[in-house]
Amino acid sequence: MPTIVTKSYPRAALIGNPSDGYHGKTIAFVFSNFSVKVVLEQNTFIKINIPENEQLNHESLDSFIGHIGRFGYYGGERLVKSAIKVFLDHCKENDIRIEEKLFSISYETNIPRSLGLGGSSAIITAIIRALMIFYDVNIPNASLANLILDAETKELGITAGLQDRVAQAYAHPVYMDFNKEHLTQFGIGKYETFNSDLLSHLYIAYKVSNSESSEVVHNDLRMRYDNGEEDVVRVIERLGEISDEFYELLKNRNLDDINDLINENFDIRRSIMDISKSNQKMIDVARSCEVSAKFTGSGGAIIGMYKSDSELINLRSEMMKIGAEVFLPEVVSS
Repeated sequence: MPTIVTKSYPRAALIGNPSDGYHGKTIAFVFSNFSVKVVLEQNTFIKINIPENEQLNHESLDSFIGHIGRFGYYGGERLVKSAIKVFLDHCKENDIRIEEKLFSISYETNIPRSLGLGGSSAIITAIIRALMIFYDVNIPNASLANLILDAETKELGITAGLQDRVAQAYAHPVYMDFNKEHLTQFGIGKYETFNSDLLSHLYIAYKVSNSESSEVVHNDLRMRYDNGEEDVVRVIERLGEISDEFYELLKNRNLDDINDLINENFDIRRSIMDISKSNQKMIDVARSCEVSAKFTGSGGAIIGMYKSDSELINLRSEMMKIGAEVFLPEVVSS
């Protein structure tokens, strides 16, 4: 069997985050400026090669599952192992018979880590896609997003929502509605892809030193929301409303009001969550250049829209002064 190569990409949350974890609404997309590359080849045993130069070998699919049962997840291979396990579990639970053949698998990534760009879920996405090809299994995009989330939440105990995984599964700009009733009934949200041509004049800026685990950011918010804290519930509801308003404006190419909503997304988020001085500085610098700005995810990278080349030139110059990089996202629309 020929070598299988798959790719996945970082995610940028354009509007509505972090309401995706609270039955809200968001819009997100993936971009190809960075990527994860997975290489899978048939082998006589399961061999996991990871960037840290460790190697883990398993003689059968059952021994692989048994190893996880005995020792759990640890080290740099935990994303790979969790992705393989949820894929195998999916096949078993859905009576999908797969051939007992084994493989070697490796990945490499240049997605900046812990900057709210969905780097971990991108790795899992590319791994599951490689396994789908290897075992000739078709998983619809909406279900694939659930599997990617399960690999992180159920297997690794990471606090996360569906947004990143939906965007990466569809590899397309997506409007997402995580209505609780719909999720309960169908097991998936309402997802609507749209033309990437609507996404113009976007920039992303990031600062590697601003990296922070999304678990640190989101765990406290989860507890406060579950406890019914009034301000938190109100903000989450408003974030969903913002997404609907934004989507209509986007389709009508109303950049002025779109920028106002991007700024509001950050401002009301800031009202219920602590923002580090360094992250706030990026937002302040961007807005001083007359462009909108909000986080792409949990922090470390920001996204917004500019109206003119002069604004973009000024933004690059000012961001450079604080050690931040600016790029224009190459939106994926597969």
